[in-house]
Amino acid sequence: MKDNCIFCKIANGQIPSHTLYEDERFRVIFDLGPATKGHALILPKEHFDNIYELDDETASNAFLIAKKMASAMKKAFEADGFNIIQNNGEPAGQTVFHFHMHLIPRYEGDKAIGFWKPGNITDEELQVLEEKVKKEL
Repeated sequence: MKDNCIFCKIANGQIPSHTLYEDERFRVIFDLGPATKGHALILPKEHFDNIYELDDETASNAFLIAKKMASAMKKAFEADGFNIIQNNGEPAGQTVFHFHMHLIPRYEGDKAIGFWKPGNITDEELQVLEEKVKKEL
């Protein structure tokens, strides 16, 4: 736990929250600035700044909880769809530097989240990118 991290304090029960789910490693809470009705956050109790710092077990557990919660929330809120969003770094939209996942129920016509516009890329450009990633694995 990091002393000055608000999400560490919430995840570990030092700051009250509306908790939807909790186990020994995670807490799932409602977001106080929701994109839509039911927007929630998955917070690990241990501090990790971002996805790059997660160990494999924590990453696996986070996605298992995301699946479980998305299924329950979609039914409970009668949502038409669902976004699971996770941002890493300021340019990607991360504002709290404690790994977390957004669980956002979507409703027909809600216009809550704008997405990217598809671009264009050549086969040659894709080949270069593919090689760069494979080199790092």
